[in-house]
Amino acid sequence: MMTLIIIIHVIACVVLITLVLIQRGRGAGLVESFAGVESMFGTKTNAFLTRTTTIMAIVFFLTCLSLAVLSVRQSKSLMSSVKPQVAKPEAAQAASLPAQGAKPEAGKTE
Repeated sequence: MMTLIIIIHVIACVVLITLVLIQRGRGAGLVESFAGVESMFGTKTNAFLTRTTTIMAIVFFLTCLSLAVLSVRQSKSLMSSVKPQVAKPEAAQAASLPAQGAKPEAGKTE
């Protein structure tokens, strides 16, 4: 399921980027470089591109939300499979005792 949504999301991203770059903006956009795109849809090119951009933006938004919800549902703690280790009494005692033959620190009085 998640793989299908990721594929749809990537396709929506690529199409959305292409549509935004093709549209005529204040600087005339990339549509001036590709004169055939203007005549592809006739006089309704601007309306078609605007409508398609809106639809692709909605698809992009929905796939983003779907991926977020699915990832939260599938996530689990990384530490859930780790069993806590209980220290053995002998090991804990040995760790707390000073090593034999260790010299006392200078300047310390007991």
